[in-house]
Amino acid sequence: MKIEGIELIRLELPLRYPFRTSFGAVHEREVLLLRVLTPDAEGWSECVAFSTPMYSSEYVDGVAEMIQRFLIPRLREAREPTAEQIGELFAPVRGHRMAKSTVETAVLDAQLRTHGLALGDYLGATRERVPAGVSVGIHDSIPELLEAVTGYLDEGYARIKLKIAPGWDIEPVRAVRERFGDELVLQVDANSAYTLADTRHLARLDAFDLLLIEQPLGEEQLRQHAELAAHLRTPVCLDESIVSAEAAADAIALGACRIVNIKPGRVGGYLESRRIHDLCQANGIAVWCGGMLETGIGRAANLALAGLPGFTLPSDTSASSRYYAQDITEPFELQHGCLQVPTGLGIGISPDQNTLTALTTTRQWIAF
Repeated sequence: MKIEGIELIRLELPLRYPFRTSFGAVHEREVLLLRVLTPDAEGWSECVAFSTPMYSSEYVDGVAEMIQRFLIPRLREAREPTAEQIGELFAPVRGHRMAKSTVETAVLDAQLRTHGLALGDYLGATRERVPAGVSVGIHDSIPELLEAVTGYLDEGYARIKLKIAPGWDIEPVRAVRERFGDELVLQVDANSAYTLADTRHLARLDAFDLLLIEQPLGEEQLRQHAELAAHLRTPVCLDESIVSAEAAADAIALGACRIVNIKPGRVGGYLESRRIHDLCQANGIAVWCGGMLETGIGRAANLALAGLPGFTLPSDTSASSRYYAQDITEPFELQHGCLQVPTGLGIGISPDQNTLTALTTTRQWIAF
């Protein structure tokens, strides 16, 4: 596919409410969008990196430089690359999966629009609607947490995920379980905040009949996760540790997890996400689609992925209004606890140009 140029667009979007995890609090999201222009279509993607390297070693400024200095030159050399070729094309560049995913997804979007295909159909989605869960950050008090959870349940979310950290774990979880009962589908996310020395403490969460505990230990600690999992009744889910299908295979072989959270930007794109899905499905490992505070661009693509048959647990797709008063696309709205998988060509959605212009801080066009 011939590429005429790539545009890097930087935006700043304030969050409706601060989002606190064990990594810190986020008040606004610096968004990097990428637009690929071809003679027949344009493709869009969203980088999931944050402004600082706290969740991941990648960050927005670094991703933008990586794309310009190292990835775009390789695209030029390939002349007319397809999305399926990009993984091999970028392989000599070590790591930087969020940057690679940003480029691959925009190329894939343009390619699918050109050929009249929706991303969900291309990936193999079998569902029209995806059950939506919601991630609830750390609050200043338990009453504030209970009020927030009440609001999300009133909106119809199918599952609640609580962010936890040392000092904010047992009592908040207990309060939510006692207030809303055993029927509530409840899970927790530690974002690597604990160590193996906390095993006995984390085992206290078994009393609350949780769907899973997500990424309790460090992202490189597969062996330690396997040891922890052997002492917990609550299933261990890996998030940051799953950076590729190979990493997922190692985690499964070690018994480090029973559930996997697939975040396309973190693993290098939607093609690698599908490989992880297929691997987990073959090994009886449940998967779900995580979220990274995406706008409608990233949310649309994630919904297409979450429509695949192995995604048996509610995803962190959430409605646009969970994070933003105004999305940059037509907003995604919750319907009976679910979100619709887009059926339009490519990712199925494009930015609203007026909103995009109002929120844009910089634009850079790179001709091919």
